[in-house]
Amino acid sequence: MHQVFRITLDDALPVLQAARAKAEELGVKQTICVCDDGGNVIALHRLPGARLTGVEISIAKAFTAAGHERATHLFNEPPNGPALPGNEAFGISHMLPGKFAIFVGGFPIVHEGQIVGAVGVSGGNGEQDKAVGAAALQAFADHVAANPVA
Repeated sequence: MHQVFRITLDDALPVLQAARAKAEELGVKQTICVCDDGGNVIALHRLPGARLTGVEISIAKAFTAAGHERATHLFNEPPNGPALPGNEAFGISHMLPGKFAIFVGGFPIVHEGQIVGAVGVSGGNGEQDKAVGAAALQAFADHVAANPVA
């Protein structure tokens, strides 16, 4: 028997709030998506003025991080990023066109060793997306600590 944890809207809202606060602190117009472990959107927020394309990009980043169980930037980090030319997953982004993102901004959400969802961040440069993602993940950890599963 295997116990499965699922992220809910109540879990996603503090993640969005923290990500938005960090984006505003950085002065970046971001779009933030929180999905469940299957890559299904639970919550999405496009900050005022954020690019329209950020919606689909943030969804793809969250989908990829949840489904492939790794931060999206790890696909292209030299020297062993699996999606880099010559490495074993080169071309993987073509497997699910429009849904598989292999650049900075997707971060899996982990609870008790399980991927329970992911956050996708779009709109800033790589460092800004990472900072917003880190704030989102910390907010999830804080939320779980304050609201333990019975």
